[in-house]
Parts: sequence; structure tokens; C-alpha cells
Amino acid sequence: MADLTMQQIVESIPKSLLNASDRDLEGFQRILEETIKLREGHKNLQKMIKNFSLNNPIQRP
Repeated sequence: MADLTMQQIVESIPKSLLNASDRDLEGFQRILEETIKLREGHKNLQKMIKNFSLNNPIQRP
């Protein structure tokens, strides 16, 4: 999956989001914040697995 530029993200915001209520936007913001946390956690997990694999190579018989 290619990374999107900020311009591409902004251009893809639907009008329904632009016209959303404050309450809807707050909910959407919470979803974005949790998504960012999830992404960071996934990146950290990948690093941990890579480091573990490098330091603990699998012994093959």
C-alpha cells in the first residue's frame, strides 16, 4: 500500500465529513487517534520481532 500525501488525504475528504456535526467530528477524531496508536504499536511490534529474531536465530536440526 502506497503512502498517501497530505494533499491526497485532504482531497479525498468527503463532503459528509466536512459538513459533520462537532459530535461526529469528535468521534472521528477519537477513531483517528486510536488508529495512530494502533499503527505505532504495530511498527513497534515489528521492530521487536525483528530484533528478537536477529538475537535468537532459529536452530535447525
